[in-house]
Amino acid sequence: MFYSTRSKLIVSFISVSLLVGIVSLIVGGQMLYNSILSEAHHRVSQDLNVARVIYDDRVNAIRLSLETIGLSGDVHSALDTGDRMSLMSLLDQVAIRGNLDFAGVVSPDGAVICRMGAYAPADGVLPGKNPVTEFVLTTGDAVAGTVVLDQAMLGQENPKLAQRVLIQSPTDNQDNRGIQTEAGDGLAIAAAVPVTVDGRPLGIIYGGIVLNRDQSIVDKIGDTVFKNELYKGHKMGNATIFFKDLRVSTNVMKKDGTRAIGTHASNEVTQRVLNGGKRWTDRAFVVNNWYITAYEPITDIFNNRVGMLYVGVLEAKYADVRQRALWVFSGITLAGVALSIGLGWLLANRILGPVNQLIKASVEISNGNLLPEIGPISKSDIGLLQKKFEKMASALREREQQRHEEHETRMLQSEKQASVGKLAAGVAHEINNPLTAVLTFTHLILRRKSLPDDVREDLKTVALQTERVRNIVKGLLNFSRQTHLDPESINLNRLMGDCVSLMENNALIRGVGLNFKRKDSLPMVTLDRNHFQSVIVNIIINALDATKPGGQIYIHFRSATFMGRTGIEIVIRDTGSGIDPEHLDKLFDPFFTTKEVGKGTGLGLAVSAGIVERHGGSISVQSKVGKGSAFAIWLPVKPEKSSPQNNKWCDQPSCEPQTGSNI
Repeated sequence: MFYSTRSKLIVSFISVSLLVGIVSLIVGGQMLYNSILSEAHHRVSQDLNVARVIYDDRVNAIRLSLETIGLSGDVHSALDTGDRMSLMSLLDQVAIRGNLDFAGVVSPDGAVICRMGAYAPADGVLPGKNPVTEFVLTTGDAVAGTVVLDQAMLGQENPKLAQRVLIQSPTDNQDNRGIQTEAGDGLAIAAAVPVTVDGRPLGIIYGGIVLNRDQSIVDKIGDTVFKNELYKGHKMGNATIFFKDLRVSTNVMKKDGTRAIGTHASNEVTQRVLNGGKRWTDRAFVVNNWYITAYEPITDIFNNRVGMLYVGVLEAKYADVRQRALWVFSGITLAGVALSIGLGWLLANRILGPVNQLIKASVEISNGNLLPEIGPISKSDIGLLQKKFEKMASALREREQQRHEEHETRMLQSEKQASVGKLAAGVAHEINNPLTAVLTFTHLILRRKSLPDDVREDLKTVALQTERVRNIVKGLLNFSRQTHLDPESINLNRLMGDCVSLMENNALIRGVGLNFKRKDSLPMVTLDRNHFQSVIVNIIINALDATKPGGQIYIHFRSATFMGRTGIEIVIRDTGSGIDPEHLDKLFDPFFTTKEVGKGTGLGLAVSAGIVERHGGSISVQSKVGKGSAFAIWLPVKPEKSSPQNNKWCDQPSCEPQTGSNI
């Protein structure tokens, strides 16, 4: 049943439905996912912009707090009088309002006057390197931004800060391939503003927040941008501040529920963002989940890239949207398959009726009935098949009729030649000896010197006509006699060249051009050289007889097929008077000639046709009165066993296989 037309139609419908459904599922799902992913990339890019604004706002808030206290008269008075305790009290107030980790005041020459809390500089101890105060001392302008603080400065500001910035990466961290931070270095946002009165510098107030382990900024980003939304127990979005490639502040959680402090960014991100200074947006595996992420570099007040700012959106939500869409597409595909089964069953029943009738008709044709019943012609596309089948049957009938007629013609021709051959052999045998005697005695009498002139002329006429009868008898013998062939491997170019050489003088005397075009790479053929040369010469002589002075005879080779076999065709075409159509069928009959009486026996072409057929070939003619004739001699080619390609002797467009000659 699986080989039936009905089953094949149903399977075809199902296959098409499945193919279309699967392609739609893949393409549609991918397009939907790409669209959602593109939207996620756009969103995370916008989220990173918001995170940057929150980060910069925190920096500006520190600067604003310091600028506000720097304009206070209490600060001016304390600096003028050297009241360190008042300055420390004011710094503590600013630190509390601004939630600062460190703050202090330095003199115009850079010496630390006081710090917040109880951490005053010890006598004789040089102050640690403070980038923001050095910037103000160098430029005279206020500054705010990101800085890297070394261990000495942090230890002097607050020993607890020096301990806080120490972050050690987990030993099992697979991403620990990044740039290693120096021990004790910390990333901070800080500001410093000069304090002046009437243009006179009194000192510099500075302060800031150490970002290592500080969660205020990343938590504010999570609360502001992502609303702390959860999806399947995971935060929908998160944020991270990197010191170089090290996470120092993050709300990304590890599997144990702790923040992923101390883990590193991937090498690809580090190379592009930290080293290349470009933004990076793509999907990435962050600690323990896939996120749509965005990174951009963080630069310090000296415009050096010292870290990265990151935000990420959980990819799982978008993947689930895609999964739901795929299920919807799958349902549609299955519904299409079910519909295809029903539709295929219905159409199969409508189609199979005419098809079954055609199957029966084909069986009848194979059994010999070339006029089968195919039923009424359908109006659908099956009707085209029925019409083609009907034309095929008609063509088969015509071909069979043609083959039958050709067979009868060949049988008639063979019987005619056989009967004429027997008659010719008998006649030739009976009259050959008397003719020889007549001709011999006639020549003996002509040797007599005493013969009167009129008698001599009459005897010459007798001798000439007797010689003509003798030639006719010789032609009869050649026609009737199945002489033994002596075949050999022949180069057709050389054989044809020899024949043309024999006839060149004759053609020159008659004023007719004899043109032979050789063909390279012709295969060797097996022929009887003498017999076949007589065939070519006889056809050329006939062409010369039919062509007036100034005419042309053309000889060339071409590939041709005959009865499904490949061979070589020798074409001899003239521009002579041509042959009447009613004479073409009789041209190869014995004793039929179109020449004047006495100029031909009518046996030349008959003998030539017999020789060609004995070589397994065929000879044909096409002619138009007043335009000339073309004789085509087809010979089979037997390819060599060692090289089947030897038969491919002609690869030019002009040598396409043909089945007839054109005038």
